[in-house]
Amino acid sequence: MADGARICHIKGKETSDMNHCRFGRKAEQLAAHYLKTRGYRLWKSNWRWGKKELDLIAVHNGELVIVEVKSMEGNRVNQPWEVVDGKKQRHIVLAADAFIRLYHVRMPVRFDVIAVYYHSGGVEIEHIENAFYPQAE
Repeated sequence: MADGARICHIKGKETSDMNHCRFGRKAEQLAAHYLKTRGYRLWKSNWRWGKKELDLIAVHNGELVIVEVKSMEGNRVNQPWEVVDGKKQRHIVLAADAFIRLYHVRMPVRFDVIAVYYHSGGVEIEHIENAFYPQAE
């Protein structure tokens, strides 16, 4: 599969789940555009390591920035960093470690979350830099 290609595996209600996948893909595109307009250099998107995936990988001000993108519909119920729970964070960190080793990255790394909110008034993007830090195991 080519870099950036993404397949949504769906079980159950195809219509609403497919809409969710479309929202997710669109949110990643919006987040990538948002980052580019702020001077980030996008390196990879939807990079996979086994069953783990990194949504966006960018470089900004000498840092490798790993970005988890969350799309949310309607009113804000949860904060974006609440949706990226400990298990998800561990998966992101493990995949980031594999990426760093594979590409011999020699720069500081940070983990951001970008939330894309879809609501009746349009789309809102919230970028949380340093949303979480790797935990020692």
